[in-house]
Amino acid sequence: QLQLVESGGGLVQPGGSLRLSCVTSGFPFDYYAIGWFRQAPGKEREGVSCSSSNGGTTYYVDSVKGRFTISRDNAQNTVYLQMNSLKPEDTALYYCAAVRTGSRSMCTIRPTWYDSWGQGTQVTVSS
Repeated sequence: QLQLVESGGGLVQPGGSLRLSCVTSGFPFDYYAIGWFRQAPGKEREGVSCSSSNGGTTYYVDSVKGRFTISRDNAQNTVYLQMNSLKPEDTALYYCAAVRTGSRSMCTIRPTWYDSWGQGTQVTVSS
């Protein structure tokens, strides 16, 4: 059974850092693109970043460029989201999601593209 489990969220002061992990199981990780998404109360789910299955293509929403970095460890079936210089507006529930892709160099941060989701990890940026 395909599973994605996020961890690493928490409370951090503005300017701080967190590293989120998405540990996956139950599917051939090497053939799946992984995306990170977030949803704040009262707002729609927003795509944050994605990594193609071969890790060669990544994408970031403009608001996190230069601050967030996505990476994947195919040997550990895990994707990470390193978040630096955090801002209060980054506060949200963060999800990872997966989809099998025909092209190993493709990903997108459109939520509707993904068909498997984790339960989320809360990130709160506040002083």
